[in-house]
Amino acid sequence: MTDFAIEFKNVTKKYDGFVLDNVSFALPRGCIMGLIGANGAGKSTIINLMLDITAKDSGNIRVLGCSSTDLTRELKEKIGVVFDESFFPENMKLKEVEKVLANIYKSWDKTAFSEYMRKFALPQDKVVKDFSRGMKMKLSIACALSHNAELLVLDEATSGLDPIVRDEILDIFLDFIQDENHSVLISSHITSDLEKVCDYVTFINEGHIVMSDEKDLILEKYAVVKCGEDEFDMLPQDKVIGVRIHKFGAEALMEASAVPHSYAIEPADLEKIMLFTVKRR
Repeated sequence: MTDFAIEFKNVTKKYDGFVLDNVSFALPRGCIMGLIGANGAGKSTIINLMLDITAKDSGNIRVLGCSSTDLTRELKEKIGVVFDESFFPENMKLKEVEKVLANIYKSWDKTAFSEYMRKFALPQDKVVKDFSRGMKMKLSIACALSHNAELLVLDEATSGLDPIVRDEILDIFLDFIQDENHSVLISSHITSDLEKVCDYVTFINEGHIVMSDEKDLILEKYAVVKCGEDEFDMLPQDKVIGVRIHKFGAEALMEASAVPHSYAIEPADLEKIMLFTVKRR
């Protein structure tokens, strides 16, 4: 069995006005990876390529040990997917949704689905069109978790949920990967969520991979320097990744090892690493 749930090697996809360029990263089994980047950076393109919704121009993609273009029905059932929009028929109730999915998935787990319905407090008597955005996302996540998937793929799936429910769902993801064959890929703008649960982070900007590594190593590598403008000018400018100049001075992102000892530094979280890298100045 391969050690990786997802592997991208030198993958390129060209559109008018956008290129996903030579992308490579790998998600080890038993781990959670956060996929971060601004809108239009290429996150959804990566997910669509991985699921073979979109055809790549070049490179290799493997999912659960198999080429993404050769996934069997059995392997596809092992992938649970949640997009940022719900695709359930608006006039269905939960029992009808379950009946449809039980006919689609050979591995459908009725007991697991009932448990998630209870845990998420989803109403049995309402049709889907009367669900809030948060309720629709919880239904999508429950369905993705109820057919014995080994890989969960989530594209901005927690963005419509309140902090308490998001925290509850993150705990479910952590429980999910207790099985070392289970893995999760989460594309999200909510970087604080990713810091709580992710083992790996892949950061994409304008179609290029900026970094892809263990989350803890990324957070250890970078630091934020706060200083006056004169002090900022004395920093090694080739080591400055991004800077914000304001009336009180400067705030700069740098590799921690490149900061002179006389400067005070603060830890850099994923949000600051992303913002400073994208905006530069």
